[in-house]
Amino acid sequence: MTVAGRASGRTGDRRAAARQVGLLVAGLVLLAVVAVLSMGIGARHVPPSEAVRALLDYQGTDDHVIVRDVRGPRSLLAIAVGAALAVSGALIQTLARNPLAEPGILGVTAGAGFAITVGSALGLAAGQAGQLGSAVVGSVLTALLVAAVGRRSPLRLVLTGVALTAVLSGVALGLRLMLPDVFDTYRFWSVGSLAAREQAPLALPLTAIAVCLLGALLLSRALNALTLGESVAHTLGAGVGRVRVASLVLITVLCAAATAVAGPILFVGLIVPHLVRRPAAGSVPWLILYTMVLGPVLLLIADIGSRVLLPTGEVPVGIVTAFLGGPMLIWAVRRFGAGSL
Repeated sequence: MTVAGRASGRTGDRRAAARQVGLLVAGLVLLAVVAVLSMGIGARHVPPSEAVRALLDYQGTDDHVIVRDVRGPRSLLAIAVGAALAVSGALIQTLARNPLAEPGILGVTAGAGFAITVGSALGLAAGQAGQLGSAVVGSVLTALLVAAVGRRSPLRLVLTGVALTAVLSGVALGLRLMLPDVFDTYRFWSVGSLAAREQAPLALPLTAIAVCLLGALLLSRALNALTLGESVAHTLGAGVGRVRVASLVLITVLCAAATAVAGPILFVGLIVPHLVRRPAAGSVPWLILYTMVLGPVLLLIADIGSRVLLPTGEVPVGIVTAFLGGPMLIWAVRRFGAGSL
């Protein structure tokens, strides 16, 4: 390659890097704007300027109390859950090399539902704290079982997750049909929602999500090598086995924490990685960064929609994400072609 060619290549690389940084900054600005709007929209309208003032200069007015005690924590929860689901979706799609993989494929959601069902039958899942603990334990144990059986290959991992999900869902459904009280407890958790979830003990799950998001960023370079194939990854010095185990741990904790605090929320982990795959240009680190920003944006927008769609009450945010996710996935395929998957 000539000197001119090398210089042109370096210029192109710098332009691509600058474009990616610009898109990330734009995404962060969009996230901040949507978060402020989320704290102002609801049964009582709070102007954006007043919402910002409530965070920076608390005066104890009714608007400030609403923002600081209800909508602010709820927006923070939406940001954390959105980032957790989106990043876990990007990780599982990269690890399994399956563009249709999503966080629930490891059985995390089914494990959480099964644990809450059993916990309710035993009287251990009464209240939000009991449901939170049961969901985390069920998610982690299920994911560990899936990883132990299917660790040797991505295909085996996916098949094990699907099979165990079917078994646990069937057993849990049978218990709920036989025990009406258990069904009453489960049905409030089973539809993903952020309403009133900000009152639950959130310090531990939010801390776990934050640590795992940082871990995903640190692992992203090794995953980048893994996408080139196992032999190439070994040549580049990446420990394939360690990378897989670390990825499974991160996916499990992210999914478990998000599902435990908000219930099963579909499509965020599936659609967000596809929406940012082209801007990421095949780079796993950029894919993780973009999903970490766009996931919260999508969930905040869905949460805003859940408050305003019905004049008589709220629609669970899990239903809104399902309505948004389907058309967005179709749009991504039509806009970018099958290559976007």
